[in-house]
Amino acid sequence: MAILEDALKGGNIVTGLAIGVGALVLAPLAVPLLRPITKTFLKAGLVAYDQTRVAVAEMNERASDLVAEARSEMAETAANATPPAPAAKPARTTS
Repeated sequence: MAILEDALKGGNIVTGLAIGVGALVLAPLAVPLLRPITKTFLKAGLVAYDQTRVAVAEMNERASDLVAEARSEMAETAANATPPAPAAKPARTTS
């Protein structure tokens, strides 16, 4: 662990190069192991995205229904609350 700490602190340049070369050598071995794991995470992400998209669509549908019901009730209330037309006043007669 001390070697890694020294390399990260800007210590010995040979140590840093050795770590870089080691990573280059081990990378081809790690790729076949990491590929299935990466695919699994991508699949899980896609499933989560699809489920979220469906849930948001359903929520939007329900919200639209509620807005339509509220507007309908407002229109019904406005129609029932319309005041009757004022009665005609009798004409004044001057005598």
